[in-house]
Amino acid sequence: MKKVLLTTTAMAFAASMASAGDMSMSGAIKLTYGAFGTGTAKPAADDFKSEADLDIAATSAGGNITMTGTLEIDETATAAGPVSISTGALTFTYDKNDLGALAIAPTGGDGEDDNYGDYSVAFAAGGIGVTYTKDQESSDNVMAVTYAAGALSLSMTASDETKTTVGTGGKKKTVVGATYVTGPYTIAMSGDDQATQEWDASVAMKNGDTTITVAADETEMMSVGIGYTNGALTVSARQEFNNKTGVEDETEISLSYTDGALTFGAAMDSGDTGKYGDEAELVINAAYVDGDVTVAAKGTDQDEMEVSVTFAF
Repeated sequence: MKKVLLTTTAMAFAASMASAGDMSMSGAIKLTYGAFGTGTAKPAADDFKSEADLDIAATSAGGNITMTGTLEIDETATAAGPVSISTGALTFTYDKNDLGALAIAPTGGDGEDDNYGDYSVAFAAGGIGVTYTKDQESSDNVMAVTYAAGALSLSMTASDETKTTVGTGGKKKTVVGATYVTGPYTIAMSGDDQATQEWDASVAMKNGDTTITVAADETEMMSVGIGYTNGALTVSARQEFNNKTGVEDETEISLSYTDGALTFGAAMDSGDTGKYGDEAELVINAAYVDGDVTVAAKGTDQDEMEVSVTFAF
């Protein structure tokens, strides 16, 4: 009965939208063996897991108004994806509790932030961009303004949030930033208006395939990073010094290599000690693509392992 209901819902949605514009379908079927945690949440016992996802996207462009929507169907439920309405330089988007400008670290769980923004209004024209995002239930909101002209980029983000500071009466903060590019150098600075101010400053220099970045912030922490890209190989390393807020100075190293259908990657971050899944201190992964089928494997320093086969259509 459930399968019949899901199929009927999808057909009804497709039929109502197809006559008004364009429609597309995409999906994937995935079989996984193993177990991976998330953040501070430990993984369950190794086991098989199957997933099936189907997305039906529809676009209607009549006159000066364009509307898009998606129906998302998986093995557990049917749900509406993001809906957007655009006209000229304005775009309205609704996606309940799934807009990334507002996020909260929940009590318990895996310690990872959850999005909770419901809708946004965006404007973009003449190098100026303005995006306003709001959560309907709490009225928390964030407004971001950007401006770009040649080598100079400016930004300002003003937030009024209550969920991120439970028990402290909420938090209002405005962050301003500037980035300037001159020759091989990129200079970036940002700061906020809190009572205890936070700021960041960095200078990056590019020389051929190599980029070196030096940065500092309000904690008196300094860091040096180096990135190298040459064809299929990308390598990066970053070291923090004098980190007053951390238990130890962090070391970050990552490597990725792609050769045709084969991809290999490894990443280490000493600041993620004790975490699980993709947030673990050491993560190694590999994938092989054969047409529409992808075979992937990954593991961590926490003795986690996962192997999957995915068919995408």
